[in-house]
Amino acid sequence: MPSLKDLRNRISSVKATQKITKAMQMVAAAKLRKAQERAEAARPYAERMGAVLSNLARSLEGQPGAPELMVGNGRDETHLLVVCTAERGLCGGFNSSIAKLAREHAFRLIKEGKTVKILCVGRKGFDALKRDLGGYMVDDKFEFRGVRQIGFEHAADIGSRVISMFEEGEFDVATLFYSRFRSVISQIPTAQPLIPAEIDTEVEIDTGGAIYEYEPDEKEILTELLPRNISVQIFRALLENGASEQGARMSAMDNATRNAGEMIDKLTLSYNRQRQAQITKELIEIISGAEAL
Repeated sequence: MPSLKDLRNRISSVKATQKITKAMQMVAAAKLRKAQERAEAARPYAERMGAVLSNLARSLEGQPGAPELMVGNGRDETHLLVVCTAERGLCGGFNSSIAKLAREHAFRLIKEGKTVKILCVGRKGFDALKRDLGGYMVDDKFEFRGVRQIGFEHAADIGSRVISMFEEGEFDVATLFYSRFRSVISQIPTAQPLIPAEIDTEVEIDTGGAIYEYEPDEKEILTELLPRNISVQIFRALLENGASEQGARMSAMDNATRNAGEMIDKLTLSYNRQRQAQITKELIEIISGAEAL
């Protein structure tokens, strides 16, 4: 049984931890609002970009010479997984859920006889996948530990790297993994096709009955638009991850704070019981000694 001093030390230690988790919860709550606003502001642009690509792709359907970023290179042997996670931990299962989805996708492709390469964005995903997959699939990584706020230029760097790998024939299909923000307690791990581009041929753009003629033609527009779309989708994923990370951290630190409070109550109860037992024992010894006299 621990002594009274040990119990006092444990109570003090848990109280100090509780202060830290409470402070981290408040910081995450303050950051969450801005991160959520940025993520929600990026969604319409990314969705509109997809609608424009779908409209252009519909006009090229069945025609030869379509851009490879849109239709692929005709092969399906080597897959690139772009896995976006956080740079820091203490955010519950946020990082592990994305890594788990990417890991399951990689194992499924390996069983089908495909070659898998992984491009990690974020230190936590790199550490998890390198540990789980032995590191032989992890091709490259991007880290933004010193960046206070993710900007489009960071997504453009990642997009340029992906495009250069595709042009050099290092992979045939690319898939983007991230966590889509729904609420503070709900983040959805998502796998999104990146190359070939995800084209929804059923999407219709309301033109008000007008007929558009493209200048230059559709192929030239897509040649310029498709590389930018890759950076836009990666940027959206990074913003969604930012909001999801803060939401997950806020929830995790709230749970940790409440668990610390419950532990303090239990330790305090044990301390009071042991202290009372010790006082009772001392009183019995005093009374017994007085009666012996």
